[in-house]
Amino acid sequence: MPQVPQTFFDALAVRTWCGLALRALGRAREEIDAINVYPVADGDTGTNLYLTMESTVTAVEAVFAGHGTLTGQKPPLADAARAMAHGALIGARGNSGTILAQLLRGMAQVLAADGETAHTDGEGLRLALRHAADSARQAVAHPVEGTVLSVASAAADAADDTEGDCGTVARAAYDGACAALAATPGQLAVLERAGVVDAGGRGLVAVLAALVETFTREAPVFGGYARVEAVSASGAPGVDDVLLCEDDPTAPQEGGPAYEVIYLLEAEDTAVTRLRDRLDALGDSLVVVGGDGLWNVHVHVDDAGAAVEAGVEAGRPYRIRITHFGLGDVHTTGAERPPRERAQRAVVAVVPGEGLAGLYGEAGATTVLARPGEPPASGELVAAVRRAHAREVVLLPNDADLRHTAAAAAEQARAEGIRVALIPTRSAVQGIAALAVHEPERRFDEDVVSMTSAAGATRYAEVAVAERQSWTMAGICQAGDVLGLVDGDVAVIGADVTATARAVLDRMLAAGGELVTLVLGDEAPESVADVLEVHVRESYLAVDTVVYRGGRQGALLLIGVE
Repeated sequence: MPQVPQTFFDALAVRTWCGLALRALGRAREEIDAINVYPVADGDTGTNLYLTMESTVTAVEAVFAGHGTLTGQKPPLADAARAMAHGALIGARGNSGTILAQLLRGMAQVLAADGETAHTDGEGLRLALRHAADSARQAVAHPVEGTVLSVASAAADAADDTEGDCGTVARAAYDGACAALAATPGQLAVLERAGVVDAGGRGLVAVLAALVETFTREAPVFGGYARVEAVSASGAPGVDDVLLCEDDPTAPQEGGPAYEVIYLLEAEDTAVTRLRDRLDALGDSLVVVGGDGLWNVHVHVDDAGAAVEAGVEAGRPYRIRITHFGLGDVHTTGAERPPRERAQRAVVAVVPGEGLAGLYGEAGATTVLARPGEPPASGELVAAVRRAHAREVVLLPNDADLRHTAAAAAEQARAEGIRVALIPTRSAVQGIAALAVHEPERRFDEDVVSMTSAAGATRYAEVAVAERQSWTMAGICQAGDVLGLVDGDVAVIGADVTATARAVLDRMLAAGGELVTLVLGDEAPESVADVLEVHVRESYLAVDTVVYRGGRQGALLLIGVE
């Protein structure tokens, strides 16, 4: 990443800033993750900020690569700024990442407003910082001082009072942010009692330090992460080492919600206005960012399904992530105390659709959504293991193609002192069987053996539509044919979804079985579940059937036979 000092904001400055910010957050990630106190002790603020910025850098680099291929020159500022905003929006993780995405979007709206040269100087940077802070505050349902919002506002205030080029304005914003960060313990009692500063604000300070470095080629004195000036309980400043805490710009509430729900949403502005009101009534920590038809929604609720349903009513939600907060943590008890101790055991599972994410989440698992054509990287799995905040973790990849990715994630988590057992589940229905026998109270090895046995005793199948002509174990299929895959191999080629599913089910039950699990995708015919249930009841005595809705899971139907 080039580190040439910039005298004005152009596309190269956007690229350099994002790259330096990613590097800074990478250095700070583990430290920011280390201790959270407000309001959810889930240990992932640094990781969320890093992953959000990683998505941002990827989008900006893609614009440079595409423009360079076509013209051999750098892209216009407007293109780079919009890519920065879009990358942050689609990759935003957690409260901290969602707010960072809105800050970057607010800056991009100014930088890209009137073409290539309109907002490239110090005055333009001042306007961008102000708009970023104001739009982030507006995106939060119930802003609270002492959070990243306070740090962003202070940075904008300091920039407003400064004349000069981009480097001078960036330094002023950074200094204002540092002072505001040091004051956060005096603004939130929970921070003061724990002797910590706000972690999201600390992450923003790192991002602003990268902005200073972009325009001056010099990292600020406090650009590292070892020490910051803190405010003691008496209000006197000091230079003691400080701990880092989770950010969340909403006040803690008694008996707080048990789930974090995040999704991207394609919807009109008027629908999003109604969605805000509905989600605000369902829970807390509500942040909705974005615009121009694409939004990132974040909320903490007790009823994860209702939060997703609200998104369905508003538009088209996708990339849905549902996280179950550990029982007895700060959020679910409403207590303001130091970070919760790790749970003894947790389950982390990869799931192919939002419906299954809700099902797994209700069973207490931490989920990672595998979007069609976008399998999760090992870093996402490691982040989920950290988020589970347990000494022992059972990892369910639920996909044969993810075994190497899951193994790499398990090794990294073990290096961090977490005991991880990888159960080689090859389908989400095997994961359901494993989760059904999971008992956290028994010995870890016994629990893993029982879950592995249940998964191994479950045959799996799926019904999908062929995308192209291909050779298969069952013959040649054409694009549009309905395929029935048993244990990963094509066993049936048909023209009708229901008939193909029935043929697959007969093959599986020929070897015996006691329970059939059906997971319907959004595009499956409405009648297929009823037809298969009747077929099982009439043809196979003493075999039960359960049906789940999987959402946009890729396959039309998943089938499990135990």
